[in-house]
Amino acid sequence: MEGETAAKAAASSSSPPSRYESQKRRDWNTFLQYLKNHKPPLTLSRCSGAHVIEYLKYLDQFGKTKVHIVACPFFGEPNPPATCTCPLRQAWGSLDSLIGRLRAAFEEIGGGLPESNPLAAKAVRIYLKEVRDTQAKARGIPHYKKKRKRPSTAKATQNVDAGEGAGGSGGSALVVADVKSN
Repeated sequence: MEGETAAKAAASSSSPPSRYESQKRRDWNTFLQYLKNHKPPLTLSRCSGAHVIEYLKYLDQFGKTKVHIVACPFFGEPNPPATCTCPLRQAWGSLDSLIGRLRAAFEEIGGGLPESNPLAAKAVRIYLKEVRDTQAKARGIPHYKKKRKRPSTAKATQNVDAGEGAGGSGGSALVVADVKSN
């Protein structure tokens, strides 16, 4: 049994890393380089959620997504008819994916308890939500989070009978999305 595990580990280490793993490694190295070049230089243990937000704002200079400012005549237009001088930023989806990869990398290197992960700080989650909402408004496409309706008592009992807890995510759970139109 022990030999099988070693053989699997050797086989997996000889295959090239997946695209995700390669991207995660590049992102992690770039983040560590940013901390090293920070004034004053930062170590991972001294990094906070505020530093992570600073890093995300730094990345905006390399963005390719036009985010219209409120004073722009194209603010809120999904398909602007002409160009404008509004800044280019990193797209919310790119930042969200980046943070996910960096959080995973932090956990893999054994950066400490999950509570000490600066990439998972509440301030970072709030910042990402603000970026998402701002970009959605600037494009005229509001982002609505789908709300789950709680199943009635009879349906909750049905879920428990099906082997799922009331909050389970199994295939037998009934989820109804309430989509509001404005």
